[in-house]
Amino acid sequence: MSDAVAALRASRAVILPTDTVYGLCALPGHEDVLYELKGRDRSRPVALLAADVDALLVAAPGLDRRLLAALLPGPFTLVFGAPDGGTVGVRVPDLPPAAAEVVREVGVVAATSANASGGPDPRRIEDVPAEIRARCGAVVDAGELPGTPSTVLDFTGAEPRVLREGAVPAEKALARAVAALS
Repeated sequence: MSDAVAALRASRAVILPTDTVYGLCALPGHEDVLYELKGRDRSRPVALLAADVDALLVAAPGLDRRLLAALLPGPFTLVFGAPDGGTVGVRVPDLPPAAAEVVREVGVVAATSANASGGPDPRRIEDVPAEIRARCGAVVDAGELPGTPSTVLDFTGAEPRVLREGAVPAEKALARAVAALS
């Protein structure tokens, strides 16, 4: 795990397992490497990923702790309004132990799935394109993952809405979101 921490601190990307798919991660402020590796349009934001809600709140103060605790950890990416007028996506996945250790050591990472933009979601390290693997500073392999990405819930409007159905079906995700807001 020290290789992954060192790579992150050296502004390199790493591949980490999550509770859904393999993620491509970098320290916040160094997201450019993620866009370059994936060939991703920079208008599509990446999420902040933490090992626990407390670490997430240090990195993104002002978020609703009660709401976060009701939905996280779990297979959700939650989208909130950001102080700069934009949005911020946040995740606290149920990380495999090795990945949790890396993320706890650095506090929070910027993350996106470890695939080429528009490509299939990687459930195994072998599913991550070879050119992405070769250019990363470290890879943490946890074997085969479920392979379905997180469900993305948007909390920027008056009512929560599903932006992407993933590991949790849309109807169930909305029911949990509404209950968390109650």
